[in-house]
Parts: sequence; structure tokens; C-alpha cells
Amino acid sequence: MTDDPGPDDPEPVNPVPDDTRDVVALWRLQSAYADVVTRRAWDELHGLFLPTTTVEVDTVTSPVRSFTGPAHFGAFVAAAIERYDHFAFVILNTVVDVDPGGDEGSGRIFMCEIRHDAVTDDWHTAYGLYQDRYRRVEGRWRFAERRYRSLARTGPTPAVLGLPPNLPPIPPLGP
Repeated sequence: MTDDPGPDDPEPVNPVPDDTRDVVALWRLQSAYADVVTRRAWDELHGLFLPTTTVEVDTVTSPVRSFTGPAHFGAFVAAAIERYDHFAFVILNTVVDVDPGGDEGSGRIFMCEIRHDAVTDDWHTAYGLYQDRYRRVEGRWRFAERRYRSLARTGPTPAVLGLPPNLPPIPPLGP
């Protein structure tokens, strides 16, 4: 007995598009970002972002900042984490979706940063959310837009900041 359809079997009524390769490629992009930031390999951001990518950073307790391009954003992050002698970017959960056209996508990452301040000997953990738009260019997925928002943090000034209002639901999964 075989599961292969025979010549007389009808076509499926609602074929489900197989976006598995794209989903895995987007997970790899997100993981590569976490790796680059953890290793502080700022020059490698150029392979992950479009040159015109806008990154918005909302820590909730400071004015929202916006950066255009990987060099501008990388310089900001490098300065922000310079005081930490240990820094690890950890993805806690990720959801991605590929738009029907196939070269655009969206997603979000719930993440944390585990950090040790070299001067004060304090350990800090920051929790946040990235909401992303992705674009495939010349066969490779890149970040096209990123919005970061702080959710909570431990350390000398702990805070629970909550989820952003109007966080969209995940796209429907499966048929």
C-alpha cells in the first residue's frame, strides 16, 4: 500500500502551500542575529539587514529612537552593551509568516539579554520583543524593518513594562 496518489486520484481541494524552507530560513536569520550580537560581530550585520532597514528601539522608559541601516544600528548596540563583560542574546520564542507572494514576511521574537556589568559586578536580564518585516532579495532573507520594545528587566532598576497594546495574533497555522 502506498500513500502516493494514483493517476485517477483527484487533486486536493485546498492545497496547503509548503513554506517550510522559508520559515526555516527566517528562523536562521533570527538566530544569526542573536549570534552576531552575542559575539559583538557588528560588521556581520550587513549580511542580515537591507541597507535601508529602519530599526525602532522603544525602551518604554526613554524616548523612542530610530536607526537606519546596519552600521547605524550596530554602533548604537555596541555602545549600549560596551560595559558588559558577559552578554548573551537569547531567543525565547519566535513566530514567522511568509506573505502569499513569497518574498515578504513578518514575525516576532520574544527574547532576553543576560548581562554582567564589569564595573558593578551586577547581573542584569532584559526581556524584550522584536516585531519584524522580512524581505527576500536575490534568494536571501533579510531584515527589512525591526521594532524593538522592552518588556521587563532585572538589576538595579527592575521594571515590568508589559506587552505593547494591540499586539497582533499569530497567523493561522495549518489548513
